[in-house]
Amino acid sequence: MKLWQKNSDSLNEVNQFTVGKDREMDSYLASFDVLGSLAHIQMLESIQLIGKDELVLLSKELKSIYTLIKKGDFHIEKGVEDIHSQVELLLTRKLGDVGKKIHSGRSRNDQVLLDIKLFLRHEIQSLTEEIQKLFDLLILKSDEHKDKLLPGYTHLQMAMPSSFGLWFGAYAESLVDDLITLEAAYRITNKNPLGSAAGYGSSFPLNRTLTTELLGFDDLNYNVVYAQMGRGKTERIVAQALSNVAATLSRLAMDACLYLNQNFGFISFPDELTTGSSIMPHKKNPDVFELIRGKCNGLQALPNEIAMLTTNLPSGYHRDLQLLKEKLFPAFETIKDCLEMTYLMLSNIQVKSNILEDEKYKYLFSVEEVNKLVLAGMPFRDAYKKVGEEIEQGKFAYHTKVQHTHEGSIGNLCNNKIKTNFETNLSKFNFASVDSALQKLIDS
Repeated sequence: MKLWQKNSDSLNEVNQFTVGKDREMDSYLASFDVLGSLAHIQMLESIQLIGKDELVLLSKELKSIYTLIKKGDFHIEKGVEDIHSQVELLLTRKLGDVGKKIHSGRSRNDQVLLDIKLFLRHEIQSLTEEIQKLFDLLILKSDEHKDKLLPGYTHLQMAMPSSFGLWFGAYAESLVDDLITLEAAYRITNKNPLGSAAGYGSSFPLNRTLTTELLGFDDLNYNVVYAQMGRGKTERIVAQALSNVAATLSRLAMDACLYLNQNFGFISFPDELTTGSSIMPHKKNPDVFELIRGKCNGLQALPNEIAMLTTNLPSGYHRDLQLLKEKLFPAFETIKDCLEMTYLMLSNIQVKSNILEDEKYKYLFSVEEVNKLVLAGMPFRDAYKKVGEEIEQGKFAYHTKVQHTHEGSIGNLCNNKIKTNFETNLSKFNFASVDSALQKLIDS
């Protein structure tokens, strides 16, 4: 069964090729398709395209389908093209001609658009909750280990003293910027395309403002042509936001792999969180972080993959857009898995103390000694030259006590400021109002 089918069948090979993985991808969209239909039929009743009694019948059956989906008992039957066809088929079986009325005033194009936006909005909310968990842990670890010094590197060469407080806090603040881009993607996603039909509107007097309110959207995609053009663009913007989070996790994972290495030896983990070797009994491999790094590096390619799939498409709908679901939908599971595993690993991290007491790190303190001379009145260039000569002559003397007090330094992490920035950006999401609107739609 196909919503567009008339009196002739496509060649089987054509049918298989064009459907592709759509049925599999529709499992992500099932509940959102029903939510969209619940809002759509309320709108149809408001403009008298269906009667009140028909609205009651359709609402009851759609809610039954929604319950099946939530229980995991819903599936797309063999020979049925997609989620939209399956829902309409179930309604028609139960309600006859009344079930056929549900598609009035919409196209499968704007139905898919709506489902995708509802799905993306939901996934961004779920992702944000995972980001918040990791952010809170990073701030906690930063405060807990703020006095433990760590070598800082440039060009992978020893440079200046750092600290675990700075290290954990740096990735916490990175997540703040990632949250900003995710919120921007959420705002673009949270606009209602329903009513754009095939991309050119409808001769029915659709009330698009009503469906916007019923589904908890912030606003409409007003221009019906742009509503369709937004497909591909929305996915690319969301993918970019995901890739930013992935970049943060990948870099943290690489640090962890280095710091666990015996030549560094700054951190360790319980045996059950690392893996061994089949022939080397001493090995404690950072497999979890290596896989986080690999998966997140793959996610950083996602915006470009989506851009290449949609490059040079003119306005209007094109079947190329179907392929975006295969790229983007599983990416949410991947990034959330990586966030959860990063949280698990860092929850159990063991941090070494007194690392910089080892004499091999003595030149990390060269800038400290230069600055002491400058504070005593010596011009910086003279102080730099004096300490450089002492190093060359093997006469360099240093102290491991570090007193950095400016904003964001070892002695003044400003974690409270970073946390405030995170919370400010988190508050810009309207998750509560969206949840309330959808719950009201289900309960009405």
